[in-house]
Amino acid sequence: MTQVILAGVLGLLFALGTYLILRRDVVRVIWGVSIISQAANVYLVTMGGLTGQSPILGHGGEHPVACSVPDAGANCVTDPLVQALVLTAIVIGFGTTAFALVLTYRLYEEHGTLDLGEVTVE
Repeated sequence: MTQVILAGVLGLLFALGTYLILRRDVVRVIWGVSIISQAANVYLVTMGGLTGQSPILGHGGEHPVACSVPDAGANCVTDPLVQALVLTAIVIGFGTTAFALVLTYRLYEEHGTLDLGEVTVE
């Protein structure tokens, strides 16, 4: 049941992001790209697995088994690589969004509007 709800929410996020990207306002386009990137991050985390323990090595000397391995048992751990990649994607997305907002502010100063239809090349 959780997978169905999560799939529906991801579909709505991708649809909302696509709708915003197709608008003429630059700020809405930036919001759309940001929402789609966050939806992709949630999708990656979901595919990495929602079950399992945190991937921390214990002092007992036992090596953890990934939940993706067949017959992993109850002591399986989630894949830490997916979490690291998503964390990196979030940081890069934040920097890219900040840069796009600065460019949007510069566009507004230069042309006096944020509507892409009214911005002309001089």
